[in-house]
Amino acid sequence: MIRKAVIPAAGFGTRFLPITKAMPKEMLPIIDKPVIQYVVEEALKSGIDDIIIVTGRGKYAIENYFDKSFELEHVLKNKGDKEKLDIVENVSKLADVFYVRQKEQLGLADAIRTAKSHVDGENFAVLLGDVIVKSKIPTIKQLEKVLEKYKVSVTGVEEVKREEIHKFGIVKGKKIDFKTLEIEDFVEKPEPEKAPSNLAAMGRYVFTPEIFDAINSTPLSLKGEYLLPDATLKLAEKNKALAYIIEGRVYSVGDKMEFLKATVELGLEREDLKDFRKFLEQVIKKIKS
Repeated sequence: MIRKAVIPAAGFGTRFLPITKAMPKEMLPIIDKPVIQYVVEEALKSGIDDIIIVTGRGKYAIENYFDKSFELEHVLKNKGDKEKLDIVENVSKLADVFYVRQKEQLGLADAIRTAKSHVDGENFAVLLGDVIVKSKIPTIKQLEKVLEKYKVSVTGVEEVKREEIHKFGIVKGKKIDFKTLEIEDFVEKPEPEKAPSNLAAMGRYVFTPEIFDAINSTPLSLKGEYLLPDATLKLAEKNKALAYIIEGRVYSVGDKMEFLKATVELGLEREDLKDFRKFLEQVIKKIKS
């Protein structure tokens, strides 16, 4: 059973400038809860109880968010506002969260490498800090079943539209069962006409410790980053990596359109915001008239 999760959250979030000049993109709110809390909660639902978040300069808000807030709790206690007090206390009690800093922006593979000592030779999960997945079975649980069966690292993938291919790492593979693929190629953000397929890595992985040797033997890309697709391909060449087509609705909320979709769709599910649907219907009616 996988007990440890690494959540990379060290990127600059340039697609959300100017707000990410002062706020980590992982702290952008979906209604009243930051993106990274959804990610942590998904890890917990997968049975993971040990979480390490990889941060960078200016990411103190993430650490503060999951920490205890004595001043705020004191104010809420004095006001007798138990409902809000419970919300605040529950955040700090969510999980055992540890932090490590990626000192230079050297890519996702390098961010994962910074957690090697904490992983301590175990199989582990990686959940990108700006990706929310809504699914009946948590994505890490889906991937873990494949790891347990084949004893190799597994990359979660989903089909994407042609015009979105350039945003993702793209996997080409040969199916060995309905949803599992042998990885034949893995390309970082290709142009659509050069892409080997439309299967995109969607920010969920389970790795054996062998990934660290693969990363260490991977050269810097032309953009000055250590690319996770390159490291994964090294494992695949040794039959040590597979891809799996996950079940679930993926929101890559580092993208503005996906952020809006997540806000609307997740907002519509909330009982305390049931009038939101009527509002949207009114807006659509006005647009059509």
